[in-house]
Formats: sequence, C-alpha cells, structure tokens
Amino acid sequence: MKNVLVTGGAGFIGSNFVRYLLEVDQQVQIVNLDALTYAGSLENLKDLPDADRHTFVQGDICDRDLVRALLQKHQIDTIVHFAAESHVDRSILSPEPFIQANVIGTFTLLESARQYWMVEKSMPIEQVRFHHVSTDEVYGTLSPEDPAFSETTPYAPNSPYAASKASSDHLARSYNHTYQLPVTISNCSNNYGPRQFPEKLIPLIILNALTGKPLPVYGDGQQIRDWLYVTDHCEAIHLILTQGKSGETYNIGGNNQPANLTIVETVCDLLDELQPQTDPHRNLIKFVTDRPGHDRRYAMNISKIENELGWKPRHNLSDGLLDTAQWILANPSWVAAIQKQREYQTWLTKNYETREKSS
Repeated sequence: MKNVLVTGGAGFIGSNFVRYLLEVDQQVQIVNLDALTYAGSLENLKDLPDADRHTFVQGDICDRDLVRALLQKHQIDTIVHFAAESHVDRSILSPEPFIQANVIGTFTLLESARQYWMVEKSMPIEQVRFHHVSTDEVYGTLSPEDPAFSETTPYAPNSPYAASKASSDHLARSYNHTYQLPVTISNCSNNYGPRQFPEKLIPLIILNALTGKPLPVYGDGQQIRDWLYVTDHCEAIHLILTQGKSGETYNIGGNNQPANLTIVETVCDLLDELQPQTDPHRNLIKFVTDRPGHDRRYAMNISKIENELGWKPRHNLSDGLLDTAQWILANPSWVAAIQKQREYQTWLTKNYETREKSS
C-alpha cells in the first residue's frame, strides 16, 4: 500500500481515515477525491499530520475520465471507497442522488480499477486492493429476540439509502467473483466522533443542547443502534487493508446497543457536567413524529474480525461520547463554518422544525 485513493475523504469518516492513515503509515501517499457536497468540507482536512503526503482533488466519483486519470497519474494501488450519500431522511425525501452516488459512483470506481489494474496490467494484481465501505442498514431490521447481524445475514434494506448501499455491495462482490478484482467489503454500524456533520443524531443533539434548542427524538426513542467510535472504525479498515483476505466481508461494530433516547439522555448528562446550566439539558428533549419505515433495531456480530484480524473497539460509549462533546467544545471555528451553510440550515428546518409533535 503505497499510493492510496480515498474517495469521500473530506467527509466525516473519510477525513478521519485520512488523518489516521497519515499517522500510522509514514510511507503512504494519499489522493483524496471528494465532490465537496454538503457533508464534505475542507474544514475537516485542516492541520493534517504530514500534509505533504496528502493531495486533495475536488471531483465526482461518477466522472470516469477523472477517476482513470487519477489512477494513472498517481499510480494508485489501493482504493478506499467512503464516498456516499448516507442520510436516511434525505434518501426518503430525495432518493435519486443516492442512486447516482452510491450505485453509479461505485460502478464507475470498480470499472476504472478493473481497467487500470487488470486490463492495462499497470501493476501486479497481488499488490492492489479495492476496499468498499458499507453499512449495517443493508441487513434490514431486527426484532428484540433476533441474533445480531453477521456477514451471512440476508440483505433486506428498508430505505432508499440502504437499498442503494446494498446495490453497491453487490456490485463490489460481483467484481471480485467475476473478474477476480481484489475487493474487500466492510459493513459498519452507526459511527460517531469528531467532524461528524451535524445532521446526524449525536452532533445534532450536542449542538442543539449547547444553544438551548429542542432535542428532537423520533417516535418513542426506543430505536436501538450499535455505536462505533470513528477512530476505532479507521483502525479496523486499516487492518482489513493490510491483513484481510480478498473477497471477504467484515462486520465492524462498537459492541453496544443503547436506545436512541438513552444516547440523548447520556449526552445531556455529559453536557450538564461540561457546561452547567440552571435547567438540566434533558428538559430540552422533544419527541417528534417518527421517520417513515424506521428500522427498530440494529446489532452487529463482530466475531469474524475479532477472530481473524484481532480487532476490537477501543472506546466504550461513555468515553467516546465525552471525547466527542469535548472536541466540539474545543473547535468552535469548525462548528461555525458548518453552521453557516445555508443548505444545512434549510435542512434542519425541513426535517425537524416542521415535524408535528408526536402524541
């Protein structure tokens, strides 16, 4: 792994991975391709370690000519594919961008890699790797008594977002099976941590609480998710790249499944300690109309990556939430830059403020 193309590297998980890879691998050169849509920001790439080994390119993963030119110019031997539309609520309101980015974009990258690595024989095939980053949402939903998702759980996506990611997973798997393109896939649970765009639950709750705004909780708040600290996720991906087997899929999770309401209440209690106020932050909680087709429970069985690669999450939930809140408090310039985005403010109004109060 010498020359790595990271797609979506100005987004939340992608930018954290760029930072992680520059720290742990002193030889790697990174080309970062990001379209800088609403969730990607150059703010996420400030103060990178050894920034001379990082090249940023603004562009679309669906632009095949651009992708091929980058592969050839930088002699890319590894692709780590984060770029995706990833918010379920947005996919419900407007599914087309999810099909374009997640399905067509993934196909464009796979086909470009196949042409460059296999047809043009640019480098030995045993020295290249395409890693596709996916989600636990492709598996659908679990009832309270169901076992956790494993790598062999049948796909049953329930939102346009999840369906688009399931489609991209199938494409990646097919390129390995049909063409023997060296592909690995990881399906992760809900990520959280520094630099997460604040349309997602945890940063939204932290920022709203700090400014005295309502803390919206969908339905009864008893939806269950597995929460994964972002740097733990980055470490897992690095292990898959360096030690994982081509053709394999690995589930990555945080080994915890609290209800969403528990997450919100925990964040409120943390902020009561970090930023004490007269009224407890829990008083800001507001139950709002649930998301259509909202999956009730996700849980991840991570025994495969534990047993085969020796990975397990380093952060427990309380420590990770504390680190996240402290990072947001310590980085007001990042917060200000994100909150200035007109599109972000429009989205908050459209998705939260106009929801009718849940009965």
